[in-house]
Amino acid sequence: MRIGPHAIAPAVVLAPMAGVTDKPFRMLCKRLGAGLCVSEMTTSDPRFWQTPKSLRRMDHAGEPEPVSVQIAGTDPAQLAEAARYNAAHGAEIIDINMGCPAKKVCNVAAGSALLRDEALVARILEAVVAAVDVPVTLKIRTGWCRESRNALAIARIAEASGIAALTIHGRTRNDFYEGEAEYETIAAVKAAIGIPVIANGDIDSPDKAKAVLEATGADAVMVGRAAQGRPWLFREIAHFLATGEYLAPPSIAEVREILLGHLAHLHAFYGEAQGVRIARKHLGWYARGRPEHAAFRAVVNTAETAERQLALTRDYFDALAAGDLPPFASAA
Repeated sequence: MRIGPHAIAPAVVLAPMAGVTDKPFRMLCKRLGAGLCVSEMTTSDPRFWQTPKSLRRMDHAGEPEPVSVQIAGTDPAQLAEAARYNAAHGAEIIDINMGCPAKKVCNVAAGSALLRDEALVARILEAVVAAVDVPVTLKIRTGWCRESRNALAIARIAEASGIAALTIHGRTRNDFYEGEAEYETIAAVKAAIGIPVIANGDIDSPDKAKAVLEATGADAVMVGRAAQGRPWLFREIAHFLATGEYLAPPSIAEVREILLGHLAHLHAFYGEAQGVRIARKHLGWYARGRPEHAAFRAVVNTAETAERQLALTRDYFDALAAGDLPPFASAA
């Protein structure tokens, strides 16, 4: 799959997720097999571009190419200016958010709320595409609600506006993340337009990725929540799609090194105090799936320093590697 001049290989993409797909996580997923990693959404409002939060979201120094930055907003001129600003600060692909279902986003008519106004969608896409020389992509849902699925109409507007690739999450806005993703709409869109289509929604395993590609005819898959605590999922999917064979899961020793490196990057990127707090949710995700992990989380979440957080994590995985049940319950 190509997005403008960029070859996306493997055709497995990390979804933009607010509060999750920061620079440390993007770089980790890219190293572990993602062909493209999309940033968490950045505001189109220039009043907030110099805040510490926005400056970190716009930090792409040392990030593997191509750098894809998602922007969110409602005003065509403002979104165009945001696209220019981000392209000038390292973005090689601009992605427009019309898929976020969050109430605080939709309440200001942004995200998936835009799907209710097809004329405004056209004005936004045309303005952003005209504003930058880098390719522009779009992420949508299948519609605002099940009674008004209009992904096909939006897709045709996108293609006519010069959008380089389209990602579709197989749910309506009102579905949020409930129920099973519907892939029939994605298949219909792919059959109707000529630009690359990326299928998103419920892709949590190599088998599911292959099944979704076969069901939709999409050019790539996008992985979101399933990658939380499992960044190696990208290489597992890529290997299965390329060979038809399953890649062995990472050993406890490798998970230990991946997680320790991730924690260290979070601490360095955000500073110790904030990095320790942000790392807690990632520790919880990495810790899913084992009965003793609840005790581990209860203890590691009390760590207030980077040194303590790293030490508890090392001790836990060292005990797992030795075949011992980590005695964290008593330490709590």
